[in-house]
Amino acid sequence: MLELAPSAFMASIPWHRVRLAWPFAVIVALMLVLCNASLDVMSGMRALSNAEGARSKALAYAVRDLEQYAQMRDDDAYERFLADMAAATALRDARVALEGPSPDLKLAMRRLTDARVAPDDIESLCNLYRRFSRVGFMTTAIALWEQADAQVAELAAAGKALHATIAGRKANAEALQPTLVQIRSLDRGAVVAGDTIAATLAEGSRQTGHFLMLINAAIGLVLVLIAIVATYRAVRNREGVQDDLRVSEERFEYAVLASNDGIWDWSLRSEHLFLSPRFESLLGFEPGTMQETPASFLKRIHPRDRHAAANGLRSHLRSGTSFDFEFRIRMEDGSYRWFRTRGRSVLRPDGRPQRMAGALTDITDRKQAEAQVFAEKERAQVTLASIADAVITVDTSGRVEFLNPVAERLTGWRNEDAQKTPVTKVFAVMDESTGIDVPDPVARALRDGCIVEPDGNVVLRRKNDAPIAIDHSVAPIRDRLGAVIGAVLVFHDMSRERQYATRLAHLASHDPLTGLLNRREFERRLSTVLVDGAQLGVNHAVLYLDLDQFKLVNDTCGHAAGDELLRQIALLLRPRLREGDTLARLGGDEFGVLLEHCAAGPALHIAQMLRTAVADFRFVWKDRAFNVGVSVGVVNVSDASQTLAAVLSAADAACYMAKDNGRNRVQVYSPDSNEVALRHGEMEWVNRLHSALAEHRFCLFAQPVCGTRGDSQTPPYTELLLRLRDENNQLIPPAEFLPAAERYNLMPDIDRWVITTAFGMLAQHLEANGGEPIGESMAINISGASIGEDGFLDFVRNQFTQFRIPHTQICFEITETTAITSLSKATDFMLALQRLGCRFALDDFGVGVSSFTYLKNLPVDFLKIDGSFVTDMLQNPVNYAMVEAIHRIGHIMGKKTIAESVESTEILDALRTIGVDYAQGFAIARPAIFGQLKRSNALPRRVAAA
Repeated sequence: MLELAPSAFMASIPWHRVRLAWPFAVIVALMLVLCNASLDVMSGMRALSNAEGARSKALAYAVRDLEQYAQMRDDDAYERFLADMAAATALRDARVALEGPSPDLKLAMRRLTDARVAPDDIESLCNLYRRFSRVGFMTTAIALWEQADAQVAELAAAGKALHATIAGRKANAEALQPTLVQIRSLDRGAVVAGDTIAATLAEGSRQTGHFLMLINAAIGLVLVLIAIVATYRAVRNREGVQDDLRVSEERFEYAVLASNDGIWDWSLRSEHLFLSPRFESLLGFEPGTMQETPASFLKRIHPRDRHAAANGLRSHLRSGTSFDFEFRIRMEDGSYRWFRTRGRSVLRPDGRPQRMAGALTDITDRKQAEAQVFAEKERAQVTLASIADAVITVDTSGRVEFLNPVAERLTGWRNEDAQKTPVTKVFAVMDESTGIDVPDPVARALRDGCIVEPDGNVVLRRKNDAPIAIDHSVAPIRDRLGAVIGAVLVFHDMSRERQYATRLAHLASHDPLTGLLNRREFERRLSTVLVDGAQLGVNHAVLYLDLDQFKLVNDTCGHAAGDELLRQIALLLRPRLREGDTLARLGGDEFGVLLEHCAAGPALHIAQMLRTAVADFRFVWKDRAFNVGVSVGVVNVSDASQTLAAVLSAADAACYMAKDNGRNRVQVYSPDSNEVALRHGEMEWVNRLHSALAEHRFCLFAQPVCGTRGDSQTPPYTELLLRLRDENNQLIPPAEFLPAAERYNLMPDIDRWVITTAFGMLAQHLEANGGEPIGESMAINISGASIGEDGFLDFVRNQFTQFRIPHTQICFEITETTAITSLSKATDFMLALQRLGCRFALDDFGVGVSSFTYLKNLPVDFLKIDGSFVTDMLQNPVNYAMVEAIHRIGHIMGKKTIAESVESTEILDALRTIGVDYAQGFAIARPAIFGQLKRSNALPRRVAAA
């Protein structure tokens, strides 16, 4: 017989069927085990019941034999008594032998035989006792058994006593009477014990039967459930397989129809060849009329193609090589057309093919096109002569076949002279940057059969002229069978394009206005110097120059004048630097100078020289002359740990210090300077403020403005005050961060945040209160930078529209300095919003140099008297007079007056005496979080009563 290897055997097992059947097999095996155990238990109980019956019968015989012995004095009766007692005692010995951790089965079985138990029941009885002695009914039966054994012992003792009495010749009726009474009593007890044991065993038998019946019912139920689940799964799998098969068949049909290919299927065993209807129509036959065998179909292949097709088919069937061939097939009308067939075989388990299938595609049109392309190759030579690019064709040995006129002009070779010349001699290229010859690209294209292009910029060495920059590509030329038969080299003059690229590279690193280096190139050179300085330990210096009067020129004469000034300043500065120093325009009217290998003393001297040159320069534009100055910040770079950002930051800080100290001067950066620390602090605030805006750490407080004459006077508004929470959630007053925000032009962003946030909170109040306004108006401070920014007015209008805030609810506060500095823009801003219903207050009034002059031109509703006059007005008569004068002139112009920084009731009384309309300060109410201010008109009780 054929023996299978273990792996082959395992592979031959239908595991999917095993997975389906194993639950049933396990349950059936479990049922067999339970049935066997049930039979064993029932057999044991029957054996125990029979043993108990045998003992009861033996005791009954023993009692009968004793009574007969007592009456007849027959020794045979006593011998029978002893035999019966031996049988009863043997059952007790068997029980004792079965008890304990190491039961003596041989002794137990021998004593059960002596107890007259049937041999077939002995093993079942032993198994029952060993396995179930601690089960409920068996425990009770064993206890009764032990009691019965005690009665057996008493009966044996009574029998011996009776025998001794009779043997001593002392037996008379009266002497034997007590023993006989005891024997009869023991007989009755044994009968009762036997009945009890039998009843206990019967009850246990019934319980066991019920238990086994429940177990069998449960197993049967499990079998039913498993059968249902298995049936459901089988049905579902079968339906899934049918659905998948139907979808697969439909997909196959659609694919065949979409591909427009003919399908063939060849059974190698039966030699049957199936041809699809599309296959037949491709060959000009009506569907179902083409009857072919593999041999007859092979004869349809063109004789020149038949041998290759047959060899390919045999190779595929023998070694599994790809079967993809193109050949001509004879049509139904006798003509030939080109077809491509692709096929794949299906293998049997032993690895041999059993069938093969594939597709047939008509490629006649493609073959004709290829032939046409090949036929037009000669005409292409004529075309090459007329195109704008230079073209060189090369044979497979790398020798020139043809140069078109452009190639002749660029290389300096004539076509006749270049024939059969190695292409490396005619077309010699080298790397533009290194001057090293580039490997022959034509050889690579011929070798690898791929298109080759240059990796970088190359130049062509010409025969009788200077090299020129070119770009080229080489492509192999193939025949209709795909074999490489040469290469075509195409190249063109790139001189102008390279010049453009060089110009663009120059513009990328230079400022187009002044011709100086731009900021990016300056920072790149500075970074390089910092790295070299850290390695070599040399000193450098950086100068940061900012023109002082550039904005005046730009604003009065226009940007054209400003541009010309920058160009002339660049020409003025460049000759005064050392050879190798770097001068760059960093942006706007700012210039940077990098002094390499320059100590602190010479660097300061150069900075002073540059400042003097600019200060002495007089710029003339259209009969107008301007004197400009320059503020210079100097940073000496000697610490190896300094970074680009740190150096530029220090130079910027030093330059601003020069401007703050009076302009047109040189300021050397010193890290220990208090001014530097302040400037750095302001610059650090820039990043902190950006982070605060991004993380929403700004918050709004509110402080009311109240009438000085009590609750009867309607308060004008509640002013919103800006606060900032730092990274530890601690409040920061505006005096710490607003100077940096104003200096570095962050106020427009902050003002936009304030307006959006305040309008949002007011909109929430309106929505929560059914459109009822919050009561008094809200005042929002606007910076000069925001008013001067294009688009800020449109932003404010859009916020009113978006949040649907009544214009009468908002009052904008603008500082006097802002209004005076940008009077035209401030006036336009006020008038545009005032026409919509907004009101305006002029904040910090009194500190400007022309307050009363400009006041009559500003459309404001309130004048806020600067707190510097109010705070000590009771001690300083001048300040008292200033408050009184501002109030009087404001009333004459129709403005309401508001006193700031009212910190005591005495000041409030004085203001009421003067007639100031409103007051604001700690004496009225301290600022509170916007939304938590309890009452706007929070005058002290004494003043309110007045």
